[in-house]
Amino acid sequence: MSEACAGGGGAIHGRGHRDVPHFVVGCEDDEQHMGQMEGGMKNKVFSVEGEMEDEDDESPSERQIVVGICSMMKKSKSKPMTQILERLCKFDYIDVVIFPEEVILDEPVENWPLCDCLISFHSKGFPLDKAVEYAKLRNPLLINDLNMQYFIQDRREVYRILQEEGIDLPRYAVLNRDPNNPEECNLVEGEDHVEVNGEVFPKPFVEKPVCAEDHNVYIYYPTSAGGGSQRLFRKIGSRSSVYSPESSVRKTGSYIYEEFMPTDGTDVKVYTVGPDYAHAEARKSPALDGKVERDSEGKEIRYPVMLTAMEKLVARKVCLAFKQTVCGFDLLRANGHSFVCDVNGFSFVKNSMKYYDDCAKVLGNMVMRELAPQFHIPWSIPMEAEDIPIVPTTSGTMMELRCVIAIIRHGDRTPKQKMKMEVRHPLFFELFEKYGGYKSGKLKLKKPKQLQEVLDIARLLLVELGQHNDCEIEEKKSKLEQLKTVLEMYGHFSGINRKVQLTYLPNGQLKASSEEEDSQKEGPSLLLVLKWGGELTPAGRVQAEELGRAFRCMYPGGQGDYAGFPGCGLLRLHSTYRHDLKIYASDEGRVQMTAAAFAKGLLALEGELTPILVQMVKSANMNGLLDSDSDSLTDCQQKVKARLHEIMQKNQSFTQEDYQKLAPTGSPSLVNSMDLIENPVKTCDKVHALIQSLTSQIRKRLEDPKSADLQLYHSETLELMLQRWSKLERDFRMKSGRYDISKIPDIYDCIKYDTQHNASLGLEDTLELFRLSRALADIVIPQEYGISKAEKLDIAQAYCVPLLKKIQLDLQRTHEDEAVNKLHPLYSRGVMSPGRHVRTRLYFTSESHVHSLLSIFRYGGLLDEEKDQQWKQAMDYLSAVTELNYMTQIVIMLYEDNNKDPSSEERFHVELHFSPGVKGCEDEENVPLGFGFRPASSENQDKQPNQGSLEDLSQDQPDQAIPISEPITIQRRCPMIRNRKTGSMEVLSETSPTQSTKGSSSYRLFPSRQSPEVKPASGLELFSMPAVKRFSVSFARHPTNGFEGCSMVPSIYPLETLHNSLSLKQVDEFLNSVCESSTETHAKTMKALSGLFDSQSQSSLYSPQQPLSSSGSETSLRPPSRPLWYGSVPSSAVSSAGPSSPTTESPSLHFSFTE
Repeated sequence: MSEACAGGGGAIHGRGHRDVPHFVVGCEDDEQHMGQMEGGMKNKVFSVEGEMEDEDDESPSERQIVVGICSMMKKSKSKPMTQILERLCKFDYIDVVIFPEEVILDEPVENWPLCDCLISFHSKGFPLDKAVEYAKLRNPLLINDLNMQYFIQDRREVYRILQEEGIDLPRYAVLNRDPNNPEECNLVEGEDHVEVNGEVFPKPFVEKPVCAEDHNVYIYYPTSAGGGSQRLFRKIGSRSSVYSPESSVRKTGSYIYEEFMPTDGTDVKVYTVGPDYAHAEARKSPALDGKVERDSEGKEIRYPVMLTAMEKLVARKVCLAFKQTVCGFDLLRANGHSFVCDVNGFSFVKNSMKYYDDCAKVLGNMVMRELAPQFHIPWSIPMEAEDIPIVPTTSGTMMELRCVIAIIRHGDRTPKQKMKMEVRHPLFFELFEKYGGYKSGKLKLKKPKQLQEVLDIARLLLVELGQHNDCEIEEKKSKLEQLKTVLEMYGHFSGINRKVQLTYLPNGQLKASSEEEDSQKEGPSLLLVLKWGGELTPAGRVQAEELGRAFRCMYPGGQGDYAGFPGCGLLRLHSTYRHDLKIYASDEGRVQMTAAAFAKGLLALEGELTPILVQMVKSANMNGLLDSDSDSLTDCQQKVKARLHEIMQKNQSFTQEDYQKLAPTGSPSLVNSMDLIENPVKTCDKVHALIQSLTSQIRKRLEDPKSADLQLYHSETLELMLQRWSKLERDFRMKSGRYDISKIPDIYDCIKYDTQHNASLGLEDTLELFRLSRALADIVIPQEYGISKAEKLDIAQAYCVPLLKKIQLDLQRTHEDEAVNKLHPLYSRGVMSPGRHVRTRLYFTSESHVHSLLSIFRYGGLLDEEKDQQWKQAMDYLSAVTELNYMTQIVIMLYEDNNKDPSSEERFHVELHFSPGVKGCEDEENVPLGFGFRPASSENQDKQPNQGSLEDLSQDQPDQAIPISEPITIQRRCPMIRNRKTGSMEVLSETSPTQSTKGSSSYRLFPSRQSPEVKPASGLELFSMPAVKRFSVSFARHPTNGFEGCSMVPSIYPLETLHNSLSLKQVDEFLNSVCESSTETHAKTMKALSGLFDSQSQSSLYSPQQPLSSSGSETSLRPPSRPLWYGSVPSSAVSSAGPSSPTTESPSLHFSFTE
């Protein structure tokens, strides 16, 4: 700035020194520049009246155009302002005068400096009234209109103007409170919504003070996501918001209430300079975790993004409507639309040299265009060639990662429990009718208010029962008591924990279950099923978060600030908005929380899961994409279950014939379990006896005063543990003396949970029970998804055709689309190939979908294992896997080889990877050994560098691809130990003498191909990979982002590569054939697609929607054979932003895919 001031005298000496920019500052306290100015300078600036008359003595054409800057000093001396004014002074005929703050505040406007063009804007403490008065007096050209700046200070006015201009904004309502009696206002607050002036806003919604200077904006979250609120504020240090458990709205002051827009965690800030220029930057949404991302200089990290044509139009409208040439506003990109949520008035982009150049150019041209004619200055608008965007591409024979698709099972959960009772009390029928149960004959109650009503009925009936025993209440007392206990369990309702289902039975109970006496009553009744438990445990959260963190290592790269940090390639991709990430989860709480915890680890977020869940996780519950209606089993599944029960109830050792019947695929995991069991009935006898012993041990503990109120894991009590086990004891052996095989998964579930989390109780024989029930479960669970290959495929298709279609689209649509935050190529120097995106799609779901999807890949005929050695080994590995445990992952990666012809089959390359999830309790010894993680990024093995040189490679030959891996060693129940030698695969750590040389028990997150010394030789020749280089990955020498070694969290099996040289064409054709052969395809897919891809209904988990019929998702209640829009009820899953059904009912549906 000093040079600029030095030539300040030019304002008076005509066009004397044209080489020096003219930039006049009249301020006392800016000492550093004062020395460079001539002594009399200050007086000259302010002998303004006289000065101008002198100037008129010269010929009129000599006169300079004076641009006055009238704002608070903090703004007029800011770095962006200084940079822009320096550039503006380079215009031959323009001089700049900055009005000193004391003059603005203390002097009457008559004494203010003169100017021809005024840039003046309000900020805290600025006397806007005086500026308006000055403009009236001198009538300069106004760059930003002053009267409109009164409106910008009031959010109500801003919204009114936006609405008049037809600009999209979130649905909102204004609550005006009279400060003298704040009670009188049109606000009704419910637990999960507010009603403002009769308009309902379900949570999540946003509450903004009407005064735009007040930055205390609150977001309120629904109870189903954990409730509470996020409080946003002006940045303080590294925080911009904080989570608060407070769930009720503010009771004083006036506010705007508006629906919360699901934006995937980013905000777009747009800066206009005139109606035809807009610069946009994205930054992390302050509501996500409240931590401000800063670069090495401490500035908030933002990245320039491309605006769509529609958004440019919006920028133009905002600029003109508010009459602010220089204007900043905020865009929210949600559901394929852009909404304006805030207009800030005058504001500059910080530290972007290109913006400074552009801004000065646009402003200078504007001033010249308006004023040059009257000053007789010769001036023609310079025509400039548009800057041509130069996009650097990656060099060499690199293949570029384009798409990562992962299907992941949820994390460790508490045991799922359910209780059934038949109810006939009129109160239950009233409740059933109230929530529209008669429409489909079924009703799901999850909302706190609904559960409260069920609890009220239960309490009422129990009171009546207590008063007189002979009354007309048919409901069983013990069951009502259990209903009451479970509903009262946590002291508050959260839809994540419990649900009640009611089903209408026209002629009473269909069949008496083990617990019911056979007293059949006439007339209709309701079957009430109470489900609880099945919540994600703290251990499950840690698993998900760590897997998220480990997942980063699959992404290449990490230049610049991130160099040398493993897994930082993803963070850089994501922070530069070249990572198009969508996370979908089914509508079960544990699945959604797993997804949120994973996102937290993946993106290095901090703090609570609730805000992450609401913003990052999309619910895919409307379409069978990730949910399965477990009640509507397919015929095939019913038959399979019946056969399974028949075989498992023979009181004799398994015969050869049984092996044929149960394990026609000859899978080693099944055969081993059958060998262990020998006689299924005898084994069930043992299991039953062990459960009896367990319950009697718990009863003894309960009598002991010392342990009566023992706190078990996840705040369970001994009482509840006993209920859990004694119910299994009752249900497992039926009245007939036969065993109910369908209870085996539940028994295994409970014992798995207790051996891991409640081992401290020291109960006897739990490991034996674990061993036996696991062997039974290893047969029953996988075989429920089909026994023969044909059945497996049939059942799998019933579950996952919608998901397969979606995966197929994800793979095809790796070509750009408008809706994504695209990087602006001109501004993003230093970002390699800014036009390129990596698309990541994560699908979190339950066991059934993971089993089904794996069955499709195994039995759907993707490859012929006779012909393909690699696939044969993959199949052998999979058939040795006994259980798809929590956090099981199926990962599909798509690479593009830019050197191949775009139409060639070799252009796109697909890899398939798999991990069976969390390690079980006693797993270490019988682990099936796969062949490691072999992305095609590891070199052809004849070029495979020897282990020792991996370290040096990262420095010397950056183009050598190093296996993308980061070995990490974990011992059970001890903190994690990182191996120092991070490039290599020798994951044996000194501290653990017990580890086998295979490295099988160590925690290799994504180990690359194992080194020759470790690997059985036979495996190596099989993969002669195409010699393709992908990325060089340099690794840190020190652990980053240290994993918290959580003692009771079992480690997760590393990803194993099933195949690493498929072509996209192969995969695409395979997915087509699988989907087409499916019998119910048409109905199911229509049902799924119409919900999922109608561009309007890309609803987030909590997308804006009208209050709806209570049933969670009506669609899931209809039989699958009918199309989605059958029946008139608006499905709650489809956001009200768009039509809740496809616009045409014709068979040829037109979907517009905006994703």
